[in-house]
Amino acid sequence: MLLLQTLEELEDEGVELITAENGEIALAKIQSDQPNLVFLDVMMPKMSGFDVCHRVKNVLDLKDVYIIMLTAKGQEFDKQKAQEMGADLYLTKPFDPDEVLETAQKVLGF
Repeated sequence: MLLLQTLEELEDEGVELITAENGEIALAKIQSDQPNLVFLDVMMPKMSGFDVCHRVKNVLDLKDVYIIMLTAKGQEFDKQKAQEMGADLYLTKPFDPDEVLETAQKVLGF
């Protein structure tokens, strides 16, 4: 919810925010909508963020989708795994809402 509230400001710029309850739904939405930017939590029901990221970047070959992994797992092993799966950025919780918004704006070209 905090992430959604943080990014709502982008709707004024014409950005559509799309959410998913679990990894399987997220993967389906990413495949059909091919968004410019995706935030994934590592720990999601049905399919982990790592698995979604891997499928988006390496199976579906959607290299233009910028993926930010957002997670409570801050260990170096987890950051390395995210990179191996194809994540573009890895942010740990608790996150700074201003930093997240600024990063999203940069990625989206605002």
